Amino acid sequence: MQKAENPYSRLRFGVFEMDLRTGELRKHGMQVRLQKQPFQVLTMLLEHAGEVVTREELQKNLWPADTFVDFDHGLNKTINKIRDALGDSAESPRFLETVSRRGYRFLAEVKAVDAGSVPVPTPETGALSVAQDSDLAKTARRPVTHKELTPSLPWRRLGAVLALLLIILAASALYFRNRPSTSLIRSLAVLPLESLSGDASQDYFADGMTDELITELGQISALRVISRTSVMSYKRVRKPLPQIARELNVDAVVEGTVLRSGDQVRITAQLIEASTDKHLWSASYEGELRETLAVQSKVARAIADHCRRKCRRFL
Repeated sequence: MQKAENPYSRLRFGVFEMDLRTGELRKHGMQVRLQKQPFQVLTMLLEHAGEVVTREELQKNLWPADTFVDFDHGLNKTINKIRDALGDSAESPRFLETVSRRGYRFLAEVKAVDAGSVPVPTPETGALSVAQDSDLAKTARRPVTHKELTPSLPWRRLGAVLALLLIILAASALYFRNRPSTSLIRSLAVLPLESLSGDASQDYFADGMTDELITELGQISALRVISRTSVMSYKRVRKPLPQIARELNVDAVVEGTVLRSGDQVRITAQLIEASTDKHLWSASYEGELRETLAVQSKVARAIADHCRRKCRRFL
């Protein structure tokens, strides 16, 4: 078997590419370390892909007659280095097959870069015809464009885009996992405010405050506010707020207290997330009795503003 003269300079098989001019082997564009002698043996096997290349032919072409080494040991070591570089194995070969007592055969399809496939010789077809070899040589000699020198550029760009998307997704997941949970409030119940004066005759004052809050919050068109008739049945009822919220089918509950002392009034209100029994907002307001209506409106506006600002549903 004569060593073929290569009209092409690069050969590709699988994810690997060999540059015969520079003596480099690359995998996915990344250089794979391979010494000179293993590179020469691999080149000869690629040139005769599909054929059995005997140990004698390898010795004749690649080992000078005056080389004073143990050829068999040297060749075995060289073949092992090739397999290591390709990630191949003798037991389950994908690229390099050992033909017992004869030599080696390269199994994978080999292509000349920018020159199509290198036909695999068979007993029926024999070696490449003169016409085929001439066409391959002409193709290999034509000028190579810049675009052809960077065939993997679109894939590199795609890889960069995918990497960026993964970073964005990971950052988003981390942000939403760590940020405080804010539920969307679409429905609300104002429970009867509790009078702390100790005087049952003053309950009307707390009930009036409850009515005012319901009326004020009911002006938000996107917010469903439970009617006074429905919530007054929960006056002095000691039930867990999540249970009351489930019975009224609301997302949040407003509860609070009213304390009237002489000409002074103090209102405390808090907005509670129904599903978690978590306080979303709370505040206290004080004023003179003659300013009661202004204080009521102030509390209602504060709750409404919180819903608009925090829950972003009523903007």
